[in-house]
Amino acid sequence: MGYRFSDLTAACQDDWRAHIEHDFVRGLAEGTLEEGAFRHYLKQDYLFLIHFARAYALAAYKSRTLDDLRQAHEGLKAIVDLELGLHVGYCRDWGISEADLAELPEARATMAYTRYVLDTGNRGDLLDLHVALAPCLVGYGEIADWINARPGTVRGDANPFEAWIAMYESEEFQAARRAEEAWLDARLKDVTPARFAELTQVFRDATRLEIDFWQMGLDRAD
Repeated sequence: MGYRFSDLTAACQDDWRAHIEHDFVRGLAEGTLEEGAFRHYLKQDYLFLIHFARAYALAAYKSRTLDDLRQAHEGLKAIVDLELGLHVGYCRDWGISEADLAELPEARATMAYTRYVLDTGNRGDLLDLHVALAPCLVGYGEIADWINARPGTVRGDANPFEAWIAMYESEEFQAARRAEEAWLDARLKDVTPARFAELTQVFRDATRLEIDFWQMGLDRAD
């Protein structure tokens, strides 16, 4: 039958749930997250997006087919031309100027996570890179689903983080999430058990670093 993306999450279930249901995420869902923690997260997420764009540039370099090259190009274009601009505007709404963002030092959790993704892509192949990126791209989509399924979630004007939730539940983001899962399913179905074990370790490591990224925001850690 071959493997699917769901086999990766099943193999790393404890870490995956700790990522999706992190206390930071619960605070977003309930509108109770300390606003200073959210601002710290937003600043570091700006830096993460820059490295995410670099990862897509690396994906273009690693691509062996025109379809994969187009996908990498579209991902890079979406981040540089659209998502970073939206993020800067969103940060401005939270009192963080573009000048502030330009002078940010990277938190250790940001450095650890982004450099792990880039190193994984450099030493591995395109599938390694996509698996390392999946806890972010696919994970945020699943987080939006989890938030909306919770009885304690607060939506609308009563939640100061409503715009953040809306961004990741949007059809545009969910379509990108579904496309990434489909890409991963198509590649994973042909891998050997030994190769799947390697990819599981990549996925577990990246998921744990995503957990650390949430915790960094919660603790406002440098």
